[in-house]
Amino acid sequence: MTTLRMDYGRLLGDFTDRDVYLHPFELTVDESIVGPYMASFIDATPTWTSTPYAAALGLSGRPVPPHLLLNLGLSFSVHDVSQQAIAHLAYVRVDFPKPLPIGGTIRAASRVMSTRPSSSGDKGVVHVHTVLVDEHGDRVLDFERKALIRGGELAARPSQPLGVANLDAGPTAEAWLGRLPEVTFAERLADWSPPTGMFCPPLWGRFEDFEAGITLVHANGRTVGDTEHMRVSAVCRNSHPLHWDKVYSETNSFAKERVVYGGLVLAWTLTQSSLDVGGHVIWEQRWQDGAHPAPILAGDTVFAASQVISKQAISAHLGEVTLRVVGIKNTRPEALIADGHALFTPERDKDRGDRIASKVVEITRTILVRRR
Repeated sequence: MTTLRMDYGRLLGDFTDRDVYLHPFELTVDESIVGPYMASFIDATPTWTSTPYAAALGLSGRPVPPHLLLNLGLSFSVHDVSQQAIAHLAYVRVDFPKPLPIGGTIRAASRVMSTRPSSSGDKGVVHVHTVLVDEHGDRVLDFERKALIRGGELAARPSQPLGVANLDAGPTAEAWLGRLPEVTFAERLADWSPPTGMFCPPLWGRFEDFEAGITLVHANGRTVGDTEHMRVSAVCRNSHPLHWDKVYSETNSFAKERVVYGGLVLAWTLTQSSLDVGGHVIWEQRWQDGAHPAPILAGDTVFAASQVISKQAISAHLGEVTLRVVGIKNTRPEALIADGHALFTPERDKDRGDRIASKVVEITRTILVRRR
């Protein structure tokens, strides 16, 4: 009798620059996925919570929320990229060029941008570019991230990557990696004007309310439940055993127990901010320069704060606002500000003694917002 064991992800020696991985899942993102996922988030952004509001933007129906798209893209890539990872290090950039309507179908692929071994050789940083492509061949998500990967080579990889020589040009590359739409959704909105009677009750949060330097401390905390984070990770198809497997985590986790999936920590942080920021948000333009300086475990409570970096008028009805958003565990952000901490400075730019041990996520977020 033959016994097989298939291990997924890759160790550092298994990555080759410019290799392309076609991830194995094709998924129709219908209400059976969106509903259970969104039940864990109090999201006040009407573009993905209201069908009439989405129709007023010229969409055929509610789009899949961008934070769910990112969590699906991250999770799909775990199978080939990061199931052996020590940690997810950074979101280099995250773009949302085209909405995916609920009921749309996605597949994913990743290309290795670079690998950088540590001086010790026992680990290294891998930079990958991942895309989610809809059934029409258009990219609905386009992002780059960095992960810290253990050294060595994996003995039981079930298949080899697609050869990059076959993907450099022509229809094959387009088929696997998709294409950017000729006109992005944000560009389409440049000529948009709100129809009469379009929903707009929030008192604060129009483009004119944002000014550079304003700090918003979002009032509500969010305690993460033990079974909850596993359930939502399952909805997102994340297969990393650090989030699932108690036996694996007793040996392989720094905490000796399961760690909450970082993409969910980012989503909880962004949606906690939405009660203050999201009521007039039309679309997520881009996220960039993001990181998870520290992890969270079940039972931890996440708080959020945002600081306005800049804004720019786009049209008579829309403006672009850029904010730095942070998530903090078990400590209210205003307490850290009162103690003189540089809450919105990236942790990597600080001296070790100045770092905030309770910061669990930080990212720069650019949004399209309605004007008065």
